[in-house]
Amino acid sequence: MNISIIGSGHVGLVTGACLAELGHCVVCVDNDEEKIEKLNRGEMPFYEPGLQEIVRFNFLEGRLRFSNSIAEGTRHGEVLFIAVGTPPKPTGEADLSAIERVCREIGANMTGYRVVVEKSTVPVQTGEWVARNLQKYAPTGLTFDVASVPEFLREGSAVHDFKHPDRIVIGVSSDRAAGLLVKIFEPLNAPILLTDIKSAELIKHSANAFLAMKISFINAVAHICEISGADVGKVAKGIGLDSRIGMEFLQPGIGFGGSCFPKDLSGFIAISQQLGYDFQLLKEVENINRLAREWAMSKLLHLLGGSLLGRTIGVLGLSFKPGTDDVRESPALWMIGDLLKMGAGVRACDPVSIENARQILGDSVEYFQDPYEACTGVDALLITTEWSVFRELNLLHLKSVMKTPIVVDGRNLFEPFRMKEIGFQYAGVGRAALGQEVRG
Repeated sequence: MNISIIGSGHVGLVTGACLAELGHCVVCVDNDEEKIEKLNRGEMPFYEPGLQEIVRFNFLEGRLRFSNSIAEGTRHGEVLFIAVGTPPKPTGEADLSAIERVCREIGANMTGYRVVVEKSTVPVQTGEWVARNLQKYAPTGLTFDVASVPEFLREGSAVHDFKHPDRIVIGVSSDRAAGLLVKIFEPLNAPILLTDIKSAELIKHSANAFLAMKISFINAVAHICEISGADVGKVAKGIGLDSRIGMEFLQPGIGFGGSCFPKDLSGFIAISQQLGYDFQLLKEVENINRLAREWAMSKLLHLLGGSLLGRTIGVLGLSFKPGTDDVRESPALWMIGDLLKMGAGVRACDPVSIENARQILGDSVEYFQDPYEACTGVDALLITTEWSVFRELNLLHLKSVMKTPIVVDGRNLFEPFRMKEIGFQYAGVGRAALGQEVRG
């Protein structure tokens, strides 16, 4: 089938490449000419494990090509997936201006029946708005359908997630559109849920909000563990072994970031407010996520005697999670900003995210590929991303290069008693061994 993807970011490019891998003829469109030129040279615009190989293979096989023309994409694809950004406005609601521009161009260039699919995360009722925009610009008499097929791809494992989905949600309003979309996705052999468009839109927002809520819940429990002397690792395992709850997203730390959870939470709160419901639960999820970073910073301040002025802090991790170079809404960058405001110098390390972080932080931070070099001479170390290379550090060597052996482990990579045995002053998240000591 001929398919076009409008927007070639983390969602669009993975979707387009994987659909080409299934045998479809795919055009990926993006208005960033530099990105399209890179893709045509076989270079990736971002880091995602396994993506480069399938992009190159399907490009060479002729099933995948790249363009900066929505008109070309509209002419090519019987099914058009819209995967452009929907960033939050200052009010928290989703900015749909990019989708509006895409609808205008799709409508003006349609020459026959098309299925226009929301792949971007959008508020409930957006499908009706998309249909109105397409109708406004489409030639008289042309027919089309709007659908919603939300994505559930995790950065760092997006290719695997596409190929092995838990479920495929297809929101449609016609049998014709349903037939085409089922034909596209049924080779994945996953459960397919056919529903109306509004329900599909809400499924995506609700799923991300629920996962974010699990993270904030365990972070709140971690705070109680520190106060009471319990161990959040044992608590999380004890509740996670309940099949109704599960272990996923019960890892305490310095909170969530990235392009999805923060944006989707604020968007869900905003659309709920517009519909007349005050979603206070999600507001508290946001609040706890902010507090998780503040708790870690308070531990660092305590261990350094209450002031960071003139201190040098090592930071391990810049991306919001391992397996990606995405630094959008990364807790690490928020915390580095706070360190700089408090007068500290920062030496940061990340396996793949340095250039993206530099675009935001500039040269106010020293950047290193080698974690031991980043930690050389530092007054304390802050661990912000759980990359495996950090988990495998030689702790004796790490201690030897640091000026002061102080570690605030925002991802609980190490065991408190082992760190104390080596001679570190160590603070994790929700760990009984250090909780009372850090509070002073």
